[in-house]
Amino acid sequence: MAFLTLLRKRLLGLLLVVFGVSLITFAISHLIPGDPARLIAGDRASDALVAGIRHQLGLDLPLYQQYGRYLMDLVQGDLGTSIRTSRPVLEDLQTFFPATLELALVALVLAILAGVPLGVLSAVYHNRAIDQIARTLAVTGISTPAFWLGLGAIVLFYGHLGWLPGGGRLSEGLVPPPTISGFYLLDSLLAGEGRLFLDAVEHLILPAATLGFVTLGVVARQIRSAMLDQLGEDYIRTARAYGLSRWTVILRHALPNALIPSVTVLGLTLGDLLYGAVLTETVFAWPGMGAYVVKSIQSLDFPAVMGFAILVSFIYVLLNMAIDIVYRVIDPRIGEVS
Repeated sequence: MAFLTLLRKRLLGLLLVVFGVSLITFAISHLIPGDPARLIAGDRASDALVAGIRHQLGLDLPLYQQYGRYLMDLVQGDLGTSIRTSRPVLEDLQTFFPATLELALVALVLAILAGVPLGVLSAVYHNRAIDQIARTLAVTGISTPAFWLGLGAIVLFYGHLGWLPGGGRLSEGLVPPPTISGFYLLDSLLAGEGRLFLDAVEHLILPAATLGFVTLGVVARQIRSAMLDQLGEDYIRTARAYGLSRWTVILRHALPNALIPSVTVLGLTLGDLLYGAVLTETVFAWPGMGAYVVKSIQSLDFPAVMGFAILVSFIYVLLNMAIDIVYRVIDPRIGEVS
């Protein structure tokens, strides 16, 4: 019963979030200067042609009617038709989403692999040199703009050293693997294409490391804070009194308990990465949702921009639901989650 109550609350929250995001993005999109119909028709097109396109797109209707139409389509799972590509927005997003998700997942794994040990060391050696270095790296990661870091990485590792490719998902001339999951790493392995896999890894390193470093600070600071709380608990002193070694206590007792409050941050970080990939994908010419929405903004493609915002917001709420469930699995002692 408690789980069903939780599920009902989260589903209601999902509907409210989607409605709020659709309203806000619709309002912002129509506040942007410019006329999509004029952009489609061209600067030299006649006023009659532009008016015809506006009527065809429904842009000549009052705003409340335009939003009402959009909302009714949204209830039916229709995100509208892209003005730029003339395809359903949902179809476009399904095409570009796997590339963005693959990049975000690899970046999250890199951030966890580096951020968790960094946070643990920072807490264990509190106020010592290691702690100062770890905190400096964390603050640097949080405060560094992803696009600036990405441009610097391209200049250094692609321009000067020539170690890694500067953009794209695969080298020119290589054919993508058969689409199974949409993840080039997984699909190339399933197809037995070792060369494609290695090439996809090389193209992932720079954009994933850029996003991962920006996220590393969030992970490290959260783990450090949670570890400091756990290291001050009575059970830690009791375990040490029983003769357990310092690192046994830290890794087997303190760290698992510190990860429980960190689940929220780690889960929602994935949502942040989906949004944060917009600029990173643009810098690295990564063919994902970020590059798609940037081109849509430049083309005043309102349905595509709103569809992207609604999809990522939907994922955020789903991640919140998943986190609540994970809480209950990790520690059944946790009471009802509101």
